[in-house]
Amino acid sequence: MEETKVAIAEIKARGQLTIPKKIREMSHIEEGNVVSILPIGDSLIITPKRLELDEARRQFRKLVKSSGLTLEELIEGLKEERTELFKETYGAKKKV
Repeated sequence: MEETKVAIAEIKARGQLTIPKKIREMSHIEEGNVVSILPIGDSLIITPKRLELDEARRQFRKLVKSSGLTLEELIEGLKEERTELFKETYGAKKKV
């Protein structure tokens, strides 16, 4: 496990905080993600916020629209991905 070091960041005039790149990468936080900030005593815990179902739907619609795929192409691609994932996880299907 990678050793976690303290990161120092400055709060800007409008209350903006930049999370250092190394920490964003470790936490899989990307531009546009939402985080939760939990005050615990004199400290703060910042954690990626899990998408609510409605937000997940909005994000999914946005991705589909920007990809230019039809619903049929998307479903076919998902079938292919599931088949590949099954092979990677369980190996090729055995003939009976």
